[in-house]
Amino acid sequence: MRYRAMQSGYTITVRQSDGTTLAKEVRPRDDAVILEPDVLEYFPDSESVNTALRSLIKLIPKKARLGDQE
Repeated sequence: MRYRAMQSGYTITVRQSDGTTLAKEVRPRDDAVILEPDVLEYFPDSESVNTALRSLIKLIPKKARLGDQE
């Protein structure tokens, strides 16, 4: 379940040739959007997600859009 690991963050351990290890904490950016597997089947990349969302934005009445104030 890759997407769950991305949501909560994870640690990568690199074993170097000299016998030492390097641990790196990986956390998603605050503005990261992580797609669940069933959605990822239909939207495999950023371009397809953005295209779909832009189509939906056109259907939202202007007054209901985030950031718009009367």
